[in-house]
Amino acid sequence: TVTSGANPPLIYDYHGFPKETYELKYPAPGNPALAAKVSELLSKAGIDNAQDAKRGFDHGMFVPLMLMYPQADLPVVQLSLSRTLDADLHVKIGKAIAPLLEEDILILGSGFTFHNMRAFFGPASDRKGLNEAFEAWLKETCTSDKLSEAERTDRYVNWAKAPGARYCHPREEHLLPLHVCYGAGGGAGLQVFNDEVLAKTSGYLW
Repeated sequence: TVTSGANPPLIYDYHGFPKETYELKYPAPGNPALAAKVSELLSKAGIDNAQDAKRGFDHGMFVPLMLMYPQADLPVVQLSLSRTLDADLHVKIGKAIAPLLEEDILILGSGFTFHNMRAFFGPASDRKGLNEAFEAWLKETCTSDKLSEAERTDRYVNWAKAPGARYCHPREEHLLPLHVCYGAGGGAGLQVFNDEVLAKTSGYLW
């Protein structure tokens, strides 16, 4: 689904957080013309999609953009994941929308390279080994110039075979935006941060 409203509201799609987190404001405008273009690119690639003028922006959009562009003056279109959570499809989604990069449009994949909520609140020693093993695999997958593109794509598509993969991502919603970014950017990316936020996590740029 592609958000196509001119002024989408915020969706507080999380539970159990402090009251202030449900009062956050980020009044960025939408861009119906860009939404139509995104939808057209997906359709041309044979990817089923729909524009939704009523859907708002969820926390995958407003949390990072509040930090990156606090003025909320850049038009934004948000693209949902496929409910299938199919890794190969999300790489193809990225390839389909790649022409947007030629128009100086930022494609931002918002997620978390470690997202096991139970492990977040358990002893750090319990998660350290699997967390670090998956991070090492992910860095190699995203950045190594020794991988052919066929090998790299195969790793993204079969990410669940990586060491610690299903421990780090019992469900893959927070990982699949990375697949879209890889599909759009292609080739080896650059690791732009490697930090500890409840667990070891990282970010990549193409």
